[in-house]
Amino acid sequence: MLSKPNTPDCAICADNPDRQNNSLSLKISFRNARRQAKDYLVYFVTIVMAAALIYSFNGLVFSKELLELSVRMEYLPAMIVFASVVVVCIIGWLVNYTTGFMLSRRSRELGTYMLIGLEPKQVTGLFMKENLIIGIAAFVPGTLMGSLLFQALRAILLTLFGISYHFRLSFSPKAGGLTLVYFVLIYLFAQLKCRKRIRSMKIHDLIYYEKVNEEEVIQKSSRRRRIFVISIVFGIMGTLLLMAGSTIPSFAGAACIIVFLYGFFISFSSGVPAWFESRPEKKYRRQTLLVFRTLSAKLASMGIVMATISLLFTAVLISLGLGILFSRMFDFRAQQSCFDLFISDTDTGVGFKEQAGSGREIESPDANAAGKFQEYADYVHRNLSVADELQYPLYLSKDDTLTDYLEANTRFSSFYGTDMVMRYSDYAALRAMLGYPQAVMEPGQYLIHCMPYLKKGIEEYPLSEEYDKSVTYAKEGLTPGNVYTEIFHQYLWGGNGYNYILILPDDAAEKYAMHSICYAVMTREPVSEEQYYDLRDIFYRTGTRHDGIFDGDSYGTIDAKSQAQRAEASEVAMFVLPLYYLALILSMTTVTILTIHQLSEMNRYRQQFTLLRKLGMEPREMIKALRTQLAVYYAMPAVPPLFITVPLILNFENIVEPEIMMGTGGALMILAVTLGLFAAIYAVYILSAYSGLKRNVLPEHLICPDRR
Repeated sequence: MLSKPNTPDCAICADNPDRQNNSLSLKISFRNARRQAKDYLVYFVTIVMAAALIYSFNGLVFSKELLELSVRMEYLPAMIVFASVVVVCIIGWLVNYTTGFMLSRRSRELGTYMLIGLEPKQVTGLFMKENLIIGIAAFVPGTLMGSLLFQALRAILLTLFGISYHFRLSFSPKAGGLTLVYFVLIYLFAQLKCRKRIRSMKIHDLIYYEKVNEEEVIQKSSRRRRIFVISIVFGIMGTLLLMAGSTIPSFAGAACIIVFLYGFFISFSSGVPAWFESRPEKKYRRQTLLVFRTLSAKLASMGIVMATISLLFTAVLISLGLGILFSRMFDFRAQQSCFDLFISDTDTGVGFKEQAGSGREIESPDANAAGKFQEYADYVHRNLSVADELQYPLYLSKDDTLTDYLEANTRFSSFYGTDMVMRYSDYAALRAMLGYPQAVMEPGQYLIHCMPYLKKGIEEYPLSEEYDKSVTYAKEGLTPGNVYTEIFHQYLWGGNGYNYILILPDDAAEKYAMHSICYAVMTREPVSEEQYYDLRDIFYRTGTRHDGIFDGDSYGTIDAKSQAQRAEASEVAMFVLPLYYLALILSMTTVTILTIHQLSEMNRYRQQFTLLRKLGMEPREMIKALRTQLAVYYAMPAVPPLFITVPLILNFENIVEPEIMMGTGGALMILAVTLGLFAAIYAVYILSAYSGLKRNVLPEHLICPDRR
C-alpha cells in the first residue's frame, strides 16, 4: 500500500529532486517485485528454469570440446540457435502474457498512483522496473543452474561418443552473453507493449481494467450452443480420420481437431450449462453445479487462451514422441553396423582367387575394380590393426517368388526385385568374424538370414498355399532350412542383401550372375574419423558408387561401426535434444499460464468456500469440490490433444522402417513414455497449485482437523 502523500515515503508526489524521486521509485519497484515473485512463484521458477535451459544449450554452441567430437557436429550450433529462436518466442509469449495479466490484476493499484499525482510515464516506469527486476532476479540463478545443466548435457554427449566424462564446472561468458541478449529481447518486447498500453489508458480505464475479461467471440448464446455441437462433431470426425493411419486423412483429421479445439472452448460457457439445464437431476448432483458454473465462467473469460494452450500441449506431445522415435531410430541404425569396416560396390564379372589367410584377393578382367579394392586393402593393412578380413561376392537370382510373398504378407518393400544370394563358405566366414555360432546347413538345404521383423513371414512361407515353394531353387534340389536373425549389415542397400539374403551352397550360388563385391574388416582398434574419411576419399576417387545413393542398378556403400556410432551421437545432439528442449519449454510455459490463472483466483475461492461453509457444506465435500475443480480445469486443455497425438504416435509404425518399431521401441512403448513424461511435468504444477489453494483457500481446521 502507498504511504500518505505528505510523508517522506511519498516524496514522488512532492516537490523533491529527481534523484530522490528515482530512489523512492526504485525502492517501491523492489518491494512490488518481491511481492510479485512471491504471489507468482510458479512464474518466477519457470523463468529461472527457462534461463537455465537456454544457457545450457547455448553452452553447446560455444563448446569447442563437444564440437570437435565429430565433423558432423559442425551443424549443431545452427540447430541449437534455431531451436533457441523458437524458445525465445515461446518464453516471450509467456512473459508478455503474464506481464499483461499482472497489469490487469494490479490495474487498480496503478490507477491509484495516478490519482495521487504520479504521471503516466512514472507509473509506466514503476511497473517496467518491477518486471525487469523479476527478470534479472531470474536470470542470475538461472545461468548458474544452467552451468550445472550444461554438465548434464555434456555428460550425455560424451557418453554417446564413448568418451569418459569428468565433472568440470565452468562458466561460458559467450553462452551467458547470448542468454542475456535473448532475455533483453524477451523483456524489451513485453515492456514496450505494457508501456504503450498503460500510457494509452485513462485513470478510469486503468482502475477498472481488472474487470475486463476476454470478449467472447460468439456473442449469442444460441449460436454458441450450435457451435458447441458442431465442434463435437468435428472432434469425432478428426479422431476417426487420424485413426485411419494414412497421410492425407491424418492431415484432414488434424485440421478437424483444430476446429474442434477452438470451437469447443469458445462455446463451452454456453454449451455445457445448456446441457445441464435440460438435465436437472445431473445439474444438482453433489458438486456438479459448483464445478461447472465455476469452470464455464473461467472459460468465458479465457476460451481462446485455453484453445491455444491445448494446441501447444499437442505440440509438446508430438515433440516428445518424435524425440523418442528419432532416438530409437538413430540407435537402431548405429547397431546395424556390425563390421568395423564394410565396403561394397556393384561390379559384375569380378572373380576371386584364393590366397593364404582369411582374405581373398580380387582377380578380374576389370583392372579398375581390382585396383580400387586393392587400394582399400593396402590402406587398411598400412593404417589399421586388422584382426580379420574377407572380400567376397554377392549374387542376384532370377527368382522373385519369396520377394513377392514377403511384399504381400509383411511390410517388406523390395529393393532388388529378386533374391540376393551369398555363398555358404563366405557366410560361415563372416559369422566367425562376428563371433556368431556356426550356422548348420544340411545337404540339399538353403539358409536365410534376415532382419527379425521378417522371420515370422519367412518361416510361414513354406506353409503358404498361395506360393509354390517347390518353384524356389527346386532346380537346384534345395529346400528351406534354418532362418537366422543376428545383425548382419542388412539395414540399407549396399549390404548383405536388403533386409534378407539367401545362403546357398557355393556351387549353386555361383551359377547366378554376380551382383556386387564386398570387403568386410574387423580391427583391433576402432576406425578413427580421420581414417574413415581417408577411405571415403578412395571410395569417391576410384569411382565406387556414392554411399547410400541409389543410381539405376548401381550402388555402393562404405561404413564403419565407430563412424556409425559417431553419427548416432551427432544426430541425437542435433535433433533429439532440441526436440526435448522445445517440449520442456512449451510444457512449462503453458502449464505456468494455467497455474497463474488458478492461483490468482485465491480471494474469490476463499469467499466462495467461506460462503459454502456457512451454508452447511461438509468439510469433506469442500475439499472434494476443490479437487474436482482443479482436476476438471487442468484436464480441459490436456484431454483434447490426446485425440490428435495418440493416433499420430501409433501411426509412427507406418512412417518409419518396420524393423525400427519392434520390441521395446514399438509405438505403444513410445506412446507410454511420451504420456508419462508429459504427465510428470504436468503433475508438478498441478500439485503446486493444489497445495497453494488448499493452504490459502480452505480454513485451517479443514486441512489439519487436529487443530480444530
